[in-house]
Amino acid sequence: MAGFMVALVLVVAAVGLLRWRRPAWYWLTFGVTLAVVRVLVRYGSVMDACGLTVPPARWRLALARATNRPIPEPRPPRILRLRPTRTGLVLRLKLRPGQDAFDIAAASDRLRHSFSMYGVASRELRSGVVEVRMTGYDVLKRVQMPAETDPRPMRVPVALRQDGSVHYRDYRAIPHALTLGATESGKSVYQRNLVAGLAPMDVALVGIDCKQGVELFPLARRFSALADDPDTAAEVLDALVARMERVYQLIRSQQRITADVPDAEIAADIWDLPDDLRPVPVVVLVDEVAELALYASKEEEKRRDRIVTALVRLAQLGRAAGIYLEICGQRFGSELGKGITMLRAQLTGRTAHRVNDESSANMAFGDISPDAVLAAIQIPAEMRGLAIAGDSSGGWHRIRAPHTSLRQAVNTCNRHADRTPDLPELAPFRPALPGSDAESVPLVKASSATA
Repeated sequence: MAGFMVALVLVVAAVGLLRWRRPAWYWLTFGVTLAVVRVLVRYGSVMDACGLTVPPARWRLALARATNRPIPEPRPPRILRLRPTRTGLVLRLKLRPGQDAFDIAAASDRLRHSFSMYGVASRELRSGVVEVRMTGYDVLKRVQMPAETDPRPMRVPVALRQDGSVHYRDYRAIPHALTLGATESGKSVYQRNLVAGLAPMDVALVGIDCKQGVELFPLARRFSALADDPDTAAEVLDALVARMERVYQLIRSQQRITADVPDAEIAADIWDLPDDLRPVPVVVLVDEVAELALYASKEEEKRRDRIVTALVRLAQLGRAAGIYLEICGQRFGSELGKGITMLRAQLTGRTAHRVNDESSANMAFGDISPDAVLAAIQIPAEMRGLAIAGDSSGGWHRIRAPHTSLRQAVNTCNRHADRTPDLPELAPFRPALPGSDAESVPLVKASSATA
């Protein structure tokens, strides 16, 4: 008996140590089983205590009275599926008549305490069906991306959400985005993950880094053009505007709208063109937008207006031509001058890391969601890389990118340097690299039939 007690104490101590030091391992070994049992046993009483039940139907009450049986209990939402994941549980519920998805969302904090989970989030899948995602531990404390993700053309996994799902940067769904963050907030790591995710894809990268190129120039082998000062940046943006106009001419020439052409074959952007004619999409990364908008003389003011005008034109018209903007900065408000708020209105995606004041968070989410503003100003200084990601729909998520060192990002870009397209418009701005053996890729991708 004594030996059994000693073994039991050692097992309990090992489980406690595992939960403290390796919460992911604990969840996969012990936590998921305990959580499933806890949810199934407590489900009815928890839903009743949280006000998520409805009275029984009238016909059931009448039948109980007629047969002199006990009155039926209130009914909670019906469980359609309970699925364990590597970070928590996914519960799919069928709502009862009279219930709303907002009721589940409003009770998420009470459900978290009642089921002893770390976090609970819900979303409506379709009318009457709600998905509740529960996390068993703090997945953002030590980010580990899943071994298998779902990358697609122009869709990059860049971070992990608080509910355990992967956060993707999808350029075809959200063409342009703004990323804000104070110094040492993790903005650069987020940008490295983005570049590393785009490197294996058929895409041209254009960088504008006015900090003398310290952030983007180490990754130069994968960039088709780089600018490290405002004067060069103005010329690069003008070249991109010229490319955009030529791509529109190509699309126009391929439309051939006649009565016998099916609707699906009428080209309205580069993705409607045949593979052998489709130009390579371009992602423009601006590392510090304030350096492009500040000026100290009349000449610099003219250059600044030229840059902002080009950015606004690319933001308004670039999506169909396959030109996407990724703009980063510490602040992005009206104090940067005219045209800035017009540019911000075109940046659908918003990501805010730790900011130094509430007004900076309002610049990102003030016109989207007040709750996201509050979440952004509550990011602690010691949680580098933690950010709030949202879009113009009002939805937002707490995310954190996995730590990617500059060496890791450089190695990824060097490994895929042969995929760097050679764009004629941007040839003068192609970074000169001694000993580069990367082969240039033409503007138009080769068709899959001839590849």
